[in-house]
Amino acid sequence: MNLMNPNPNPGPHAAPPAPGGPASAPWIPAAWVPPSETEQLLHEAALRGDVRGQLAALAGTELYIPAPRAEVDADPDTVMWRRHVDPAGFVCRPLLTRGMLPAWHPDWVFRGVSLRWVAEFSWSDPQVWLGVNVGTPGQLLLPAAPPDLALWQRAYAENDRASANRLVALRHGALHGPLAYGLACGVHLAIGNAVPWNEVGTVYREYVDEREQLRDSWGITDHEGWRRQLDFLLDAANSPPEPDFALRAREQLAAAIGELPSADLWRETAAGHAQDLGADASSVKGIEDLVRRIMRYEARFRADGLLPPDGRVRTTVAYDYGRAVNLARWGLSARFCGPADAEAAIVYAGALSKSAYRSWEEFSAGYALGRVLRFDEEEYGPFYEQNVLAHRLLTESEGSPWRHIPWR
Repeated sequence: MNLMNPNPNPGPHAAPPAPGGPASAPWIPAAWVPPSETEQLLHEAALRGDVRGQLAALAGTELYIPAPRAEVDADPDTVMWRRHVDPAGFVCRPLLTRGMLPAWHPDWVFRGVSLRWVAEFSWSDPQVWLGVNVGTPGQLLLPAAPPDLALWQRAYAENDRASANRLVALRHGALHGPLAYGLACGVHLAIGNAVPWNEVGTVYREYVDEREQLRDSWGITDHEGWRRQLDFLLDAANSPPEPDFALRAREQLAAAIGELPSADLWRETAAGHAQDLGADASSVKGIEDLVRRIMRYEARFRADGLLPPDGRVRTTVAYDYGRAVNLARWGLSARFCGPADAEAAIVYAGALSKSAYRSWEEFSAGYALGRVLRFDEEEYGPFYEQNVLAHRLLTESEGSPWRHIPWR
């Protein structure tokens, strides 16, 4: 990333003055509730007068710089960090933590940076402060003299960053109703990316990273491309059709004979049906191999708690529906759609999921099987392990949406 030091420019995001002016701890009304873990840690450290604790919280998370979207699109490699001149008389360079980001706007985006990036910035004016969440109840203003920059560097080196595979939520995010239900159907990827599961907001990933990820992984570069891929997912047409073909054969056999078929009967019936539909010898053998793979994965699922001892997966459409929820959020973050489009898609994905499964646990097993059949190759590696971890977090954590949102 190139870096530019522009002249002072308050910009449209200039914040109101903070009571008391610059200080190392924010003014926080008693009624204010921090929206996420990061703001909670900053708040608690401020009450203790603990600057090192504040820096530890900042070191452990991504921080955001507001920017005009047109400016970023024109030069995505350059981060412009403007100074904010406050009416109270102090000057700062503003940052926001995730829980304090403003509502989505089509023309404003946010660049993600780290505390190390902030410490390495060219702080040429000793009168300029670092302003975190300026103008909010969680405001933090820190001096940026060379000894302070060294302290920031040390804090970044000594504190762990927020890792992937975490269940995170925003206190002001969706918690009940159809939107929360749909978002809970996308929770596996939210856990994998360590982003709040219940947010439909201005950022999922950092704006430039988001657009690059959608372009490289999905071929999406505009609204039309986003809508096309979203429709594939909502139609359960993104994943290969063979797994559900094999699973349907088992369900039809079970309905016909009144019990689960044997492994041999299931394999022979699925292969025979594929042959009747005109599949060539290689495809028929592929169906037989797929049935064997599904059985091995289901046995491992039972051993690891993704399925009960007598459980099975009936369909893998959860994998497409769960990704549809996240693609809606990614499209919003990349400014390929607006909030209304994203929320409608999320609610619809939730309704589709509800019609296809009977419980959160059953949905999760279907999602897991769809994912590992596509990517794991029976290695039981990261793709498999992430599913197990997410399933356990969702079944065991008090803050899990599964504990607060009924399936039906």
